This record gives sequence, structure tokens and C-alpha cells, in this order.
Amino acid sequence: MNFDDKIPIYYQIKEYIYRQIITGKLEPGEKIPAVRQLAVDLTVNVNTIQRALSELVTEKMIESKRGRGNFVTEDINKVKELKGKLIMEQLKQMYDSLRKLNVSDQEILDYVSQYINKQESDQK
Repeated sequence: MNFDDKIPIYYQIKEYIYRQIITGKLEPGEKIPAVRQLAVDLTVNVNTIQRALSELVTEKMIESKRGRGNFVTEDINKVKELKGKLIMEQLKQMYDSLRKLNVSDQEILDYVSQYINKQESDQK
């Protein structure tokens, strides 16, 4: 994993785990690799992993089961909510950037529609 120096590493790890959950690479109820294994895999300090996981437990995205490890929440609505939140964050960034270029809302919609159509035709 390549880390951005401008964003705290624990936060980037949280985002990484979010993506793993949303894309189904980590299924609801699935056990998350052990803290030490994640630290080795992501080449970061164990304390950094622990901080990221601690926040995920607080957010109820993962559940810590004493003596058994950490597991992805089985609450499908929580996962859907997370997905919606992350999509809205991405859209906000795109929208704000385009508005700074004086692109109107209608132009944004038109360009997004054109982009989607091009992606669909390129995949055929």
C-alpha cells in the first residue's frame, strides 16, 4: 500500500478496510486478519493498525470478539450506509472541483452522462 504523507496513516488504513468491506473482499461476518499480520502486510507499526481498528470498532464497522479477533459487521444496512457516505464524499470532491472551474450543474450532469456512455461503449 502506498501512503500519502499528507493524510494520517491510520486514517488511510481505515479507508482501505472500508473499501475492502464495500467491494466484498471482506464479507459481513468475516474475520479480519490479525493486527500483527495487517501490520506486516501493510508495512506499518502495530500501534497504527490498532488505532485504525479501534476507530472501526467505535464506528461499529467491525466487531471485536475477545480471544477470537475482529470481524466485519453483519449489519448489511451499516455497510450500505458506509457505501453511500463514501460515494457522496467522492461526488462532493468532484462537484467542488468542477464548480471552481465555473462548470454549471447542468454541464456537470451532461459531462457525467457523456462519461458514463463512453465508458459503457469502451467496455463493449
